[in-house]
This record gives sequence, structure tokens and C-alpha cells, in this order.
Amino acid sequence: MPLSNEIKEKVSLEVIKVLVSRFDSFPEDASNNRNAPFHEAFLNAFSDRLEGKVSDTPFFISLSSWLQGLNTTLGQSFFEHVAHHLCGGEKREYTSKKLGNLKVSQQQRNNIAKIIADISNGAATPNLQQEDELLFQRDNTPLIDAFDFSADVYFETDMHVVAIELKSVKPNSGEMRGEKQKILEGKAALYHLYPHKKVQFYIGFPFDPTVDPKKEDITSFSKSRFLDSIININKFFASDETLVASELWDFLANEKNTMEELLEIINTISTPSFLDKYKFLVDTSKRETPECLEQLKEWNLFSEIELIENDLTILVSLSDNSLNGSSLNSSLIKVYHKMPFKSTGEYNWERYYTLKKLMD
Repeated sequence: MPLSNEIKEKVSLEVIKVLVSRFDSFPEDASNNRNAPFHEAFLNAFSDRLEGKVSDTPFFISLSSWLQGLNTTLGQSFFEHVAHHLCGGEKREYTSKKLGNLKVSQQQRNNIAKIIADISNGAATPNLQQEDELLFQRDNTPLIDAFDFSADVYFETDMHVVAIELKSVKPNSGEMRGEKQKILEGKAALYHLYPHKKVQFYIGFPFDPTVDPKKEDITSFSKSRFLDSIININKFFASDETLVASELWDFLANEKNTMEELLEIINTISTPSFLDKYKFLVDTSKRETPECLEQLKEWNLFSEIELIENDLTILVSLSDNSLNGSSLNSSLIKVYHKMPFKSTGEYNWERYYTLKKLMD
């Protein structure tokens, strides 16, 4: 089953927000960043390889910085927000500064220490079933505060608690041991909090960079090949503790071909004409034109379509408020004339819900 219109809209709005922010910072030229002597000096060693490919070194340096910013945006917000939309989840931080620390038993803590020690010295290999058996048991040892842990994606059902830590496809060297310990601690604490639910805690990767697009589908993955490319992940994590590329997105949406749908949404919106189309949509004088409605449909902006299709009802409500001498009328008219998007590229949901009330 394809993604619902509600989820398509939420994903589309995330795409628009990213594009607006990145357009604002795109280096049209490097006139304001001409002096990067150390970068340029090191790049001299690669001048033969850059010849015919890079004609403006300062611009190339600025563009590289911009791409790093895009990587940060995708890794720290876009992937996480899209994941929340797909599964109906949220971010959870069980830390002393956020939600507070959960509890684990002393025996659970001892078992975690043994698992980490045995894996680290090679006495054991990661085994999800055996580790869960050590973590998911009730005992009479004293309760202690769990270490700080968080989950980028967290959701619950009547029977399950699911947590996922989203990671860069190129994590830092030496990061896996700490991730493993945090996930073990998180699973133990969540089991103690929800002893009658099945607790699952995964490490997730949004795509597989080892895929060759010339030979393989870009949404496909080779888990063994990809995991082999990450230092120490196989040492600390079993394969069934990881979710990679389409496996991750299908798991979150509980539907097949989810990654394909996500890329289709992005490719539809992210075109060279994006900025012109965006400026057209935020021009309130164009809201009643057929072109506006067509553009909204193309970008899955169903909430805005709803407002436009009920525009007459909204105007009648505004008129009624005016005739009744409502003091709210002036402010409601101002809301009506607001742009659908904020300057940051975020959709103006406050405006939407205010106008939606006028449709009732």
C-alpha cells in the first residue's frame, strides 16, 4: 500500500524546508570567501586530477562547505523527522537533563558489563537472542539509575517498544563500542519500565553507500558488504540489530517500497525550478489560480488545497464575523492574508488551523 496523503504531505514539507534553508546558503560565487590559503595550498597536489573538472578553486571550497552543511541537515533533522512521520514516533532522551534517568537492576548492569567485556576481548561474538536473555529478566538485586541514553526514533504499541538510533553511513572510528553499550543499557531500562512488552533497539542507516548505481538499484543494499565497510560494527553488533537503507524505511512505515516513494517525493520537488515554484506558492495573490492548485497537488500540499477549496466558506465566515461586530474579525483577516510558509520554509500550521475553524 502506498504512503497515505497525510504522510506524503509531511514528508513533502520536510523536503521544502530543507531546500529553502539550503538555497539561502548556496554559494553563488566565492567573492566573500576568497582567502582559504591552507585549503588551496593542499589542493595544489590534486591540480592534475581537478583539471577540467574544477575551474574555480575558491568556489569549489565554498561548495564543499555547503555540501557538508547539507549532510548535517539530513543527518540531524531530515532523516529523523521523516522517520517520525512514517512510524508515528518521536525522539526520546532518558537523561538527567531531559526526561530523567530510568532504572536498571544491579544484575542487569553486571550483565551489560560482561557482554561488553566478552565482545571486546574476543571471548564472544554479538548474539541478539543470548544478550536479550541476559537483559530481559527480573531479579531481586538493587535498582540503580540507568546511564543516559536516547533514541532518535521511538514508538510504542500495546505489545512492543521500538527504539532506533539513526547513524551516519560513515560513523567515526571507535564509535561502535559506545553505541553498543548505550543500546544494551537502553534495552535493559526499557524492559524494566515495560516488563510485559517486547523491547527492540536497532541501529539504523538511511542508505547503503556501497551500492553501485550503474549495476544495482539505488534503494537496494548489501548488508554484509555495507557492515564490512564500518570499523568494528561486526565486532559489536549482530546483523539483526541493524536496519539498512530500504530495510529501515520499510520497517518504519510497515510497508514495502517506502524508500522508493520517499525518493520520488524528493525528486518531484527538488528540481531547478523549485525556487520559482516556491515563490509562486507564497504569493498570496496567486492562491485562487488554477496554476496554484496544480502546483499544490504536485507537491502533495493537501492541507493548503483544503483551504483553497473552502475559500468561499472561509470568506463568508469572515463576513459574518464582521456583520456581528466581532472583535476577532480584524485579526482573522490578517491571518487569512498570511503566506502559507514561514521565512524558514516551514508550513504555517497556526494559520491553517485558524482558517480551518472558519470552515466549520
